[in-house]
Amino acid sequence: TMGNWLVNHWFSAAVLVSVWGWGLRGVACSALIGPILTQSWHSTAGQWCSPLSSPQPALAWARASAKCLNFNSMLILLPVCRNLLSFLRGTCSCCRRTLRKQLDHNLTFHKLVAYTLALLTAVHTIAHLFNLERYNQSQQATDGSLPAVLSKMHLQGSKWLNPIHSNQTTVEYVAFTTIPGLTGVIITLALILMVTSSTEFIRRNYFELFWYTHHLFLIYFAGLVIHGIAGLVRGQTEQSMAEVHPYHCAEYLTQRHQNCTHDCCKDPEFGSIPAESWKWVLAPIILYVFERILRVWRAQQKVVVTKVVMHPARVLELQMQKKGFCMEVGQYIFVNCPSISPLEWHPFTLTSAPEEDFFSIHIRAAGDWTERLIDTFQLETPRIEVDGPFGTASEDVFQYEVAMLVGAGIGVTPFASILKSIWYKFQQADQTLKTQKIYFYWLCRDTGAFAWFNDLLASLEQKMAESGKADFLTYRLFLTGWDTSIANNVALHFDTATDTVTGLRHKTIFGRPMWNTEFAAVAAAHPRSVVGVFLCGPQALAKSLQKSCHQHSSLDPRKVKFYFNKENF
Repeated sequence: TMGNWLVNHWFSAAVLVSVWGWGLRGVACSALIGPILTQSWHSTAGQWCSPLSSPQPALAWARASAKCLNFNSMLILLPVCRNLLSFLRGTCSCCRRTLRKQLDHNLTFHKLVAYTLALLTAVHTIAHLFNLERYNQSQQATDGSLPAVLSKMHLQGSKWLNPIHSNQTTVEYVAFTTIPGLTGVIITLALILMVTSSTEFIRRNYFELFWYTHHLFLIYFAGLVIHGIAGLVRGQTEQSMAEVHPYHCAEYLTQRHQNCTHDCCKDPEFGSIPAESWKWVLAPIILYVFERILRVWRAQQKVVVTKVVMHPARVLELQMQKKGFCMEVGQYIFVNCPSISPLEWHPFTLTSAPEEDFFSIHIRAAGDWTERLIDTFQLETPRIEVDGPFGTASEDVFQYEVAMLVGAGIGVTPFASILKSIWYKFQQADQTLKTQKIYFYWLCRDTGAFAWFNDLLASLEQKMAESGKADFLTYRLFLTGWDTSIANNVALHFDTATDTVTGLRHKTIFGRPMWNTEFAAVAAAHPRSVVGVFLCGPQALAKSLQKSCHQHSSLDPRKVKFYFNKENF
């Protein structure tokens, strides 16, 4: 229901509506009432016959969409400043959970801003095509109308308003030979390439294509800053507006007598409208430059690979050390192997605990880069560069009384870090641990994927039993793909104390979880608790868990609430 949805998303929706409302309000205002209220000669010549006649709104649409483009261009870089987000996450650690959760939606916000940019670019381009056609018609007009008179002012020197000065000039010529036209074409092409290469299919199957085309943002911002410098769209100067106001003087310009002595008989003066884009994007660009400098500096610090383990199902474990490296549970790093590709950086969740004297990652073969990395480590130990760590939603797991951890395949990695940290906390008898209960769900397609994680779960089982907290961790392992031999073996050893697949006390479940049943059981066991649901897995599973969170959260503040958190890279 809507009420349950609001429990998880009311603040996100409010933030999004506020940002979009502020950013898009100019389009509506300028497009609807701008043509009526705008009283300037550049509106007259480029858009309509006179201020008192039927207006042409294309210029208002172009100017309004340009304002919104500047605003969204200012926002687009902020969600991908990973160090900034990690800093904010740390400073917001004492803030309400609702505020911290907004940082987990950084990539979603980045995509929404990008789609908004694409839409506004289309509006801006189409509006200016209408403007150029209007300019062209005004230049060719010989009827003595106000647009025709204003278009001929280029013959008097620098007073020109219409950028088209010849009857032979075409719209295409202006678009591809002027600075605003050419930069506009380049910006649009760069934006199209970035948006189309960012689709889920491209990112999953051709990550290198996504990675390289996304760096066209450098061309986009360079073109955006240059775009308005040439002053193709001009307006009447403030001094001229005071002397020759278009509302009062339009008729004198078209019907001027030779001996005219009225103030309106003066020729209006026009000038370029100052470029504004650089004012909007300067601060984000400087911030992003510092972000990249920090990344480069950290990447140059030496990384020592202390241990390499090859697990079943082609999963590579790397244990590393780096001076000054400090992590929290659930964080991730970016890894680069210069011998494979000097420019490609790939994110991997840390599987080690903060209490350990090393940090580790597990890499599954899932593409060209990971395949080559695994093959390389089987032959030698290449040089590795590391950037990070960076914060994620899983950092907040110990802020909840009850936590549900859901991993799919290699998506179990952030929860390896969490469970290891819990093991150390039990070892050290940590009394500050707020979490009272953890439910852990792991979904795998094949039995080999369970192998590298079994030892950790077995150690946790033993330690919790020795500490008298055997009920602290409840885990369920789901095998979603199996053959007849596995099923027969399980049936044959059904009565054994340990599971035949994993060797653990909890038996492996064949099939997929019934999430409504699982959530109902947790809600019944903890009727007054705040439950954090953490996922590292595919989008389809995220939708199922989100739906269950909405359905089983109560609007009553005294009853159970489920808060959904997902890993986003």
